[in-house]
Amino acid sequence: MSTYVLVHGAWHTGRELAPVGALIETAGHKVFTPTIKGNGAKDAKTVGLTEAIGSIVDYMIVNDLRDVVLVGHSYGGMVITGVADTLPDRIRRLVYWNAFVPNSGESLIDMLPPQFVQLFDTMAAERGDGSVVLPFPIWREAFINDADLDTAERAYGVLNPHPLPDPDGQDLAQGQPRGDDRREIVRQLH
Repeated sequence: MSTYVLVHGAWHTGRELAPVGALIETAGHKVFTPTIKGNGAKDAKTVGLTEAIGSIVDYMIVNDLRDVVLVGHSYGGMVITGVADTLPDRIRRLVYWNAFVPNSGESLIDMLPPQFVQLFDTMAAERGDGSVVLPFPIWREAFINDADLDTAERAYGVLNPHPLPDPDGQDLAQGQPRGDDRREIVRQLH
C-alpha cells in the first residue's frame, strides 16, 4: 500500500482529482487531493508559487504524510518540485503527469510561449484581481483539444480563476528534480 498526494494544475482544485484518487484507492492505496492555496473559489488571487508550495508542505505536515508518491499535473509540477525540495525525507517518488518540470531558478513564465505570457498579463489586468481565466476557445485549443466538445465544456465549467505567476520573477523553482535511486520522474508530453 502506498500513499499518494495528487496535486492539481492551474484553474482546478483537489476536488477535480478526487475521482482519480478513488480509482487508486480501489487498488488499496491511500490518496489525498489537497487544493493548492490560491485556487479555492474564495482564496485571494495574490498567491505565488512559494505560497502554493507552502500550502502543500503544510498539508503534508498537518496530515503527517510520509513515504509519499507525490503526483503533480500541469502547474502542479512546479509545486511538487518545491515540496520535494522542502520535505525530501517525506517523498518516496515524484511523478510529473503531463506537467511542467522546472529547472532550478526557472519560473512558469520562463516555460510558457511568449504569446501566453502576454495573454495572461492582459487578462489579469482586465480582471483586476491578479488572476487569469481563459476564454473557452483558448482553453479548448491550448489545453483540451483532444477531447470532444461536450467533455471540454464540462471541464471548462469547473475551472476557477488562477493566480498569475509573479511577473517580477519571484516565483522560481527552488530546486530541480533529482535522479537518485529513491525517485522516479515520469513526464508525459502533450
